[in-house]
Amino acid sequence: MSPARPLVENGELDGPGLDYFLRKYWAETVARAGEIDALLLACTHYPLLLGPIREVVPERVSVLSQGAIVGPSLADYLVRHPEMEARLTRGGTTHFLTTDTSESFDRLAELFLGHAVSSEGVDLED
Repeated sequence: MSPARPLVENGELDGPGLDYFLRKYWAETVARAGEIDALLLACTHYPLLLGPIREVVPERVSVLSQGAIVGPSLADYLVRHPEMEARLTRGGTTHFLTTDTSESFDRLAELFLGHAVSSEGVDLED
């Protein structure tokens, strides 16, 4: 589990606790790796912390988010593979199912998506 995950899941996207952990883990990363020129935010939770991360990481370090890499890469793939692009549906709807409590999932999904989410809990044991 990433160190930031519990903070994000509890809605702690700023403040002294987050700042403490970001500084702590950045210092540990530099101690292990030495000079760093790029940082990849590979956990799905980290883009929500881009602002606070940017405050800790020196300006000379490029900070890359997986979304900024994967999105354009997928768009390029679909241009090069029109047969796949043609199979995509348009104007669909979204229905969220979760094995977590709906309230917990909805709160976290709203952080990521930027709008209210209403999910349905499912039990995989049934």
